[in-house]
Amino acid sequence: MNELVISELARDLNITVNQIKTVLNLFNEGATIPFIARYRKEATGALDENQIKSINDLYTYYNNLLDRKEAVIRLIDEKGMLTEELKQQILSCSKLTEVEDLYRPYKEKKKTKASEAINMGLEPLAKMIMAFPTTGSLEDMAKKYINDKVKTTEDAITNACYIIAEWISDNASYRKWIRNYIYNNGLIVSEIKKNAEDPKKTFEMYYNFSEPVKYIKHYRVLAINRGEKEKILNVNIDFSMDEIIANLKRKIIKNDKSFVCSIIEDTIKDALKRLIIPSVEREIRSELTEKADALAIENFSVNLEHLLLTRPIKGMIVLGFDPGYVNGCKLAVVDQNGTYMDSCVIKPFLKNISESELKKYKEIVKNLVEKYKVDIISIGNGTASRESEKFCAELIKEYKLNCKYVITSEAGASVYSASKLAIEEFPKLEVEKRSAVSIARRIQDPLSELVKIDPKSIGVGEYQYDVNQKELSENLDFTVSKVVNEVGVNVNTASKSILKYISGLTKTTIDKIFDYKEKHKISNREEIKNIKGISPKVYEQCIGFLRIPDGNNAYDKTGIHPESYETTSNLLNELNLDIQNINEESFKNKLQSIDVKEYTNILNTDEYTLNDIVKELLTPGLDPRDNLETPILKSDILHIEDLKIGMELEGTVRNVASFGAFVDIGLHDDGLIHISKMSKQFVKNPNDILNVGDIVKCYVDAIDIEKGKVNLSLIKE
Repeated sequence: MNELVISELARDLNITVNQIKTVLNLFNEGATIPFIARYRKEATGALDENQIKSINDLYTYYNNLLDRKEAVIRLIDEKGMLTEELKQQILSCSKLTEVEDLYRPYKEKKKTKASEAINMGLEPLAKMIMAFPTTGSLEDMAKKYINDKVKTTEDAITNACYIIAEWISDNASYRKWIRNYIYNNGLIVSEIKKNAEDPKKTFEMYYNFSEPVKYIKHYRVLAINRGEKEKILNVNIDFSMDEIIANLKRKIIKNDKSFVCSIIEDTIKDALKRLIIPSVEREIRSELTEKADALAIENFSVNLEHLLLTRPIKGMIVLGFDPGYVNGCKLAVVDQNGTYMDSCVIKPFLKNISESELKKYKEIVKNLVEKYKVDIISIGNGTASRESEKFCAELIKEYKLNCKYVITSEAGASVYSASKLAIEEFPKLEVEKRSAVSIARRIQDPLSELVKIDPKSIGVGEYQYDVNQKELSENLDFTVSKVVNEVGVNVNTASKSILKYISGLTKTTIDKIFDYKEKHKISNREEIKNIKGISPKVYEQCIGFLRIPDGNNAYDKTGIHPESYETTSNLLNELNLDIQNINEESFKNKLQSIDVKEYTNILNTDEYTLNDIVKELLTPGLDPRDNLETPILKSDILHIEDLKIGMELEGTVRNVASFGAFVDIGLHDDGLIHISKMSKQFVKNPNDILNVGDIVKCYVDAIDIEKGKVNLSLIKE
């Protein structure tokens, strides 16, 4: 372990050196983030998943930075040009750009105007000019360097100035000052390109746009980047070149009485225009994009986490309703366990449909609802969603059906329906009907269904296709893994799709578990330990997150790790409690009354482990999602014409962006709660107020009937 890196890490993350070393040691032993966070709290001081991930990510980054520092120091030393001062400057750098700035003068360069001038033998002339002489003339100095390669004094001076320009460009302190100046004083400016086509006016607000570099919002950076990529916008950074030139003149010109001052001033301008500014602008744009990517990915991850933690509607028979116009609506019924039962296709939204045909389709759906005793109709929120909602609301009312409906996000359903996994699950079903099954299952167990879909296809981010795709995938996979392990899975009913996110499991070990499950129902965790291919380390990492609700060991339905079973039994013995009485009030009351600190000594354990044991015994098999709000179930519809300013509504948050939140209030398009309408106090981040899946009480703030848009507010005026 690198002690220097660890010290920097401790300072940056505001945690102790010992915590970092502990986490790194656990990683080296093959431990996973979910396992460390859940079952090694006593060792890490209860660091959470995000902190543990940050340790891993930053340790890698700092190590790479240190490796580059050492490489640069070695390369400069090999040239015999390393000084102790330069070495310390390199070692003190906190960013890669700073290291590269210091390395720039010593770097092997491709053929440049300066390198050609040096080959002409003009470096001594450049040095003489930079000595700022006060006697003689520039022409007299240059005459000495006329040769076969240098025809005139003008050629000599011009080429010597190319050398000086490169020296200026290679100066790390100049570059650092210029970079900071442009960042703190520059404006990001965008304008529409001549003859550019933007038919939907997607980038209209950026046709004539400017904002300070240091204050520009990350989502605007991403929007501008996309507009530039699509060749609709010209983007640049505007700043005072005069100020930069003046600053460099003060730093470079040692004697303002010298006759070379004017030529040096021209050379400074050339260095800036040709060598420094384009490079620095690229670096600043790249830095802005990097920060924007990070914030967008973070926002996406937060939204995804809340979506995955949506409360399941358990024990209900569901009719999945995948809306459509010409190709019709695809319907599929699933039982309480998500098992496919029946399906059909109806086309109630064809143009000029007759009343008799419409009635026929209503009868088909009514018969499905009655035949299978459907509790809820889950309507996808895509094309024809609101027409489908109207159809279902009228159906329920007309036939007095004992069921409700809910609008469900269908993002990614089509991706799933055409996937290899869906084909394996439903080989005899058409693609469209598989989509209806997915929409039905999403309300029964959102987590189990959504893990079958690439997280990027779930649709709760912003500019998701513009950010770094590798980093996005890694962060979203981490989020899914975090949620899956937090909830835990029933090993007997779990799909391969959800098991792949369980701590310590791989495709090979999942296949081994499935091969075993085909022959035997797993009745206790000990069985998993004995499955061929499940090593002791794999078992240690995964087993706490695999539950057996109907097994023969009561501990196996909880999140208690088998390594703590003995401690759990000793605790119950000390309290004269029987695990068979786990659901009785007397059992819980006695358990709640204990002094945890006292029993850690008695049981020779730690407070973190004992607190977790007590928590699991008090709520055995508790799904953390059960504490969340139930999705809104409806039996009637809302029209935009029904709305009035100030009207109170209830809705479901579908997506949270940097500028606000989109809320489903039952209209064709989601209403927007702008960040400024979330609180009377300043709100920095909408996720501090609202999360995906939240059920919110809001008020109509503005209505645009023509565009079908509604603005909402959390503030009651």
